[in-house]
Amino acid sequence: MSKKLGVYVCGGCGIEDCLDLRKLTDLAASECRAPVVRTSPAFCLEDARMIREDVERQGVDGVVIAACSPRVNTEVFSFPSAVVERVNIREQVAWSHPPRHDETQSLAHDYVRMGVVRAQKATAPIPYTEANERTILVVGGGVTGITAALDAALAGFSVVVVEREPVLGGYARRLHRRIPSRPPYRDPQPVDIEASIRRLESLRNIRVHKGAEVTEISGQPGRFDVTIRSGEHLENATVGAIVVATGWKPGDTASFESYGLGRFPHVVTSVTLEEMAAKGRIVRPSDGGPVNRVAIAVCDGPGDARHLPYEGNVSCLVALKQALYIRELCPDAIVYLFYGDMQAPGQYEYFYKRVQGDPGVFFSRGEVRSVSEEADHKVVMEVHNTALGGAVQVSVDLLIVSTDMVPASLDPASSGSLNLRYLQGKDLPTTSAGFVDSNFICFPYETRRTGIYSAGAVRQATTLAACAQDGTAAALKAIQCIENSSAGAAVHPRVGDLSFPKFFMQKCTSCGRCSQECPFGALEVDAKNHPVLDANRCRRCGICMGACPVQIISFDDYSVDMLSSMIRAVDIPEDGEDRPRILALACENDAYPALDMAGIARLQYSAFVRVLPVRCLGSVNSVLIADAVSRGFDGVMLMGCKAGEDYQCHFIRGSELLATRMQNVRETLDRLALEAERVHVMEVAISDSAEIPAMLERFVQTVRQVGPNPLKGF
Repeated sequence: MSKKLGVYVCGGCGIEDCLDLRKLTDLAASECRAPVVRTSPAFCLEDARMIREDVERQGVDGVVIAACSPRVNTEVFSFPSAVVERVNIREQVAWSHPPRHDETQSLAHDYVRMGVVRAQKATAPIPYTEANERTILVVGGGVTGITAALDAALAGFSVVVVEREPVLGGYARRLHRRIPSRPPYRDPQPVDIEASIRRLESLRNIRVHKGAEVTEISGQPGRFDVTIRSGEHLENATVGAIVVATGWKPGDTASFESYGLGRFPHVVTSVTLEEMAAKGRIVRPSDGGPVNRVAIAVCDGPGDARHLPYEGNVSCLVALKQALYIRELCPDAIVYLFYGDMQAPGQYEYFYKRVQGDPGVFFSRGEVRSVSEEADHKVVMEVHNTALGGAVQVSVDLLIVSTDMVPASLDPASSGSLNLRYLQGKDLPTTSAGFVDSNFICFPYETRRTGIYSAGAVRQATTLAACAQDGTAAALKAIQCIENSSAGAAVHPRVGDLSFPKFFMQKCTSCGRCSQECPFGALEVDAKNHPVLDANRCRRCGICMGACPVQIISFDDYSVDMLSSMIRAVDIPEDGEDRPRILALACENDAYPALDMAGIARLQYSAFVRVLPVRCLGSVNSVLIADAVSRGFDGVMLMGCKAGEDYQCHFIRGSELLATRMQNVRETLDRLALEAERVHVMEVAISDSAEIPAMLERFVQTVRQVGPNPLKGF
């Protein structure tokens, strides 16, 4: 807890034109009793030394900077020996409210009060540290795994590679050629996986286990204990981070029965065609005869919803590549390529045009409605909604259907299972399509198990070139994880955060909610069902804090008591009918940045709203809402991420968890005889800044219609 407080009020960037700084400094000195109070036209420039000198020479250990958003100038306002609290009076006051207005000034006063309370309640975090292992485990020895291992080893880290098959190379070994990945993007390239394997096996800091599998993983980032089985031999290894690159396997062919696969000998998958091309001959499977007419069906039409999603561009690129195989090995053959949606992203458009220019390849959008067989085993396709405007029948010697790329994580017998010793299960959480679950927008390689990164086709259907990029990216994330874990700091998304949850066990009721709701498996339980923290697994979201019904969980710089005290610091006017007070608990990852951007765009919104940033709406304990309405707030807004199929909460489902706690909130409102309309959950994406003023105004009007909080003044 801070012993000597310094409050620094900046007047730059138009703040002084909007606010009376003298009133703010008087508030800090008298009401807040800060022994050091200073102003400057620009603390972010040379006057930052004033703050540093106060910290170093006068013993200021609590710094409150009333200036710009905490999302900017983070390095300038970093003073390691002091607790630093940023009060946003630029973006969320001066730039978004009328200048020299009483309510604008009142808003700034409340933010300073809240900032002072936060600084007084916070303690500089003491990081969790232990001796960390600088070895990276790579599970899978295909292109992705080989690339990850090489890059990590060349960066100076030791690497352990575990490959289930007796040889390295993965599916790339079975390819005839690869989709072009460099200019001019015209022709398929040689795979040349052998060169990468030789380089991998030549490095002394890489140890390779072939014909092996991971049988158990326990521990946490910086110190995972891994058991590897090679035949009957078991070996233990300690690693700091893990890259999962287990790849994919062909999907169940039964789902393609409507295309004749498994019923007609001349209907084959793209995997089978790849094997034919690798042998140098494309023939009719039944008799080895020549093929003169070939159809390729990219199975991505409306009727193919039973197949896996998100592989359209890979299927399309494979189809383009294989059309060229057929034309190369059977120069007189004609190829018909039917698709629902041809996808050739980025530079692959050149490849698409190259295949379009081949006179023997015919493209048409279309839906394959039926497939039958003639007496001579020719395949007859009926295709509707074609580019010709109607239905057509095509007789071909060979029909190729796109293979589903099923992530190996779906196969319990494959190396996709890591056999994790986690309370929440032995496998990595997956999406509905079976891919390892992550945050595709912000953190594409992080899984829901901290320190374990997915890459390549186990993460999403992808090309060999993208697999190699994934391997590099995942290796970099693994390195970052080891470095941050060594310092006791969070890896993502609160990068560098040294805090971690602490528990007042004397009051623990052993309900288990914290361990059940933690999205990242950071909490195990002991024999008494009490939570046991693996600190380096923790991502500092605070969801456990929000889940605890008896509020025994807190961080050094984030707690229920701190947030509640900040809420109580707001001045609630008794003439509330004309001056309502609304509390907005805003997610720091989406809602709070959106409010900042509204200010940057000089969009104005109601000065009746007091914004309190929270790590995640999942960290909001229902007692905070009860405190707010009991204190006299006329309304409470909970501003968090959007839910839905493409849910992208930084903490997986933090905002969603809040919905399960709203029952407690409703019970509190009923007990206090208050209207349910006073509490509103608002979904806000980071891109919603232009809509925020109207969203806030609608809730303000709702609160006005409901009327003042009758508890005001008590």
